[in-house]
Amino acid sequence: MPHDYFAGGIAARYDDDSDVRFTDEHLALEAGFLAQLAGEDGRALELAIGTGRVALPLAALGVEVAGIDLSEAMVRQLRAKHGGDGLTVVIGDYTTARVDGDFDVVYLVFNTIGNVASQDAQVATFENAARHLRPGGCFVIETGVPGVLGAQPDRRYRVFDHGGDHVGIDEYDFATQMMWSHHYSRRDDGAYARNSVPFRYAWPSELDLMARIAGMRLCERWAWWDRTPFTSDSPSHVSVWETPSG
Repeated sequence: MPHDYFAGGIAARYDDDSDVRFTDEHLALEAGFLAQLAGEDGRALELAIGTGRVALPLAALGVEVAGIDLSEAMVRQLRAKHGGDGLTVVIGDYTTARVDGDFDVVYLVFNTIGNVASQDAQVATFENAARHLRPGGCFVIETGVPGVLGAQPDRRYRVFDHGGDHVGIDEYDFATQMMWSHHYSRRDDGAYARNSVPFRYAWPSELDLMARIAGMRLCERWAWWDRTPFTSDSPSHVSVWETPSG
């Protein structure tokens, strides 16, 4: 099994994040986007379901939601929430783990495609998503456009957060398309603790090729969940690939 970077205190603090993705307004937007793809009486599968940040608002819209997650600690946080004990969750690696049945939509959000840090594993993620989809079903990924162009002149480091209690720095290696997200967080004693998580970044065109390998084709790409058009200046994308309808 891959290493669990969300064990212990990370899982306990995960939902305290100040990112806009954790606000009720945003979750209504994101869940609504996914519910529209799932359709009436639809089924959705979340890869890396975690604490249920997206899954529970989506289930509240009437979509049957299941999930896969590597981290038992994150899933315990999900189970402790209202409605969390009613979702089917498989503990495992989402590149290979299976959930019973077919789904209308499979989704993987918040840059999590990068958590599988090799090209082979990312292709396997697309293939596993396709195995779970009904004909005409959709696979959705939300992730950032690689931030290397915004890095400092040596193109190795990019500061993405600089606050009193947290400093975040991305480190890039162009030869391998690897990056490390370094988080320096202030502890109760005033000292900073470092947590570094590896990622593999991929450009949208590379993800499109992975989808084609898995038998899917791009049908939508937006800059954000509100369907803002995707342009060369977009820092992120929400992409939807579709399986053949029959």
